[in-house]
Amino acid sequence: MIIDCHGHYTTAPKALEEWRNRQVANLATPALGPKVAELKISDDELAESIETNQLRFMRERGSDLTVFSPRASFMAHHIGDFQTSATWAAICNELCHRVAKLFPTHFIGAAMLPQSPGVDPRSCLPELDRCIRDYGFVAINLNPDPSGGHWREPPLTDRWWYPIYEKMVEYDIPAMIHVSTSCNACFHTTGAHYLNADTTAFMQCLTGDLFKDFPTLRFVIPHGGGAVPYHWGRFRGLAQALNKPPLEEHLLKNIYFDTCVYHQPGIDLLLRVMPIENVLFASEMIGAVRGIDPRTGHHYDDTKRYIEAAAITAGQRRQIYEDNAHRVYPRLRAALEARGL
Repeated sequence: MIIDCHGHYTTAPKALEEWRNRQVANLATPALGPKVAELKISDDELAESIETNQLRFMRERGSDLTVFSPRASFMAHHIGDFQTSATWAAICNELCHRVAKLFPTHFIGAAMLPQSPGVDPRSCLPELDRCIRDYGFVAINLNPDPSGGHWREPPLTDRWWYPIYEKMVEYDIPAMIHVSTSCNACFHTTGAHYLNADTTAFMQCLTGDLFKDFPTLRFVIPHGGGAVPYHWGRFRGLAQALNKPPLEEHLLKNIYFDTCVYHQPGIDLLLRVMPIENVLFASEMIGAVRGIDPRTGHHYDDTKRYIEAAAITAGQRRQIYEDNAHRVYPRLRAALEARGL
């Protein structure tokens, strides 16, 4: 089974965006904004949005199962207050749950949290509970910067985040560390803010000792880890200067990287630098980079082609495609067995 650990519902029916626009337009007068019950999206509309997009590409490219979460740039935790985010997260998570019910052999959910700048992370726990217990989701997305590019929250190693980590350990689920839209003009959302956040999250963990308190906690850092593989010598040297253990001991028992790297040399570098057991297959399609590479004639985000062309063994490919996902997302196996897979 080829498991894609990084998928977003980027192709939801237009009614979702229209509802959101009305919610945002009425932030100052929420009583005049749209009610949840006013959002009407049928199963047929959901099915069409998936069959003509994500599922079509999965079949063409040869992947089997996608860990599916709400559209990252739509999370926009900086908009409104906690209630704004709570309502929006609940709607988006439910849609992903409905997709997984319609296509149980191809999709399984990961939860968006109702984060809001400056709000205690404990406020996210009811939605987290609901998604894991009621929907059978296998992971969460955790935004280290709910302020949208201004980085006003404590680093991920701060005890401020511990209520979420405690719940993750309780459920034995990982978090993908994934920011949302940048509202800082200095940082393009997908070209800078996402990759900056990947690198920043790793460095925050390097300078702290989070995994001493949570030895079983697991983070997936997407987009190939941002600058991490390319600057591995820098990070090793910084850890040494800070009197931290070697990174293999300090971080790599808890941090993993996906393959959302959109050219062959980048994937080759990732697989040379990182232990194979720390790399999970992912594509993030249909996502930030949707075009076709004129040099290859294939979509940039057809990452399976890069794994197939990499100088690794068949056993190592199996680790990347499937085995590592089952270790990092342990609830996945039980969920698949319950579905008869």
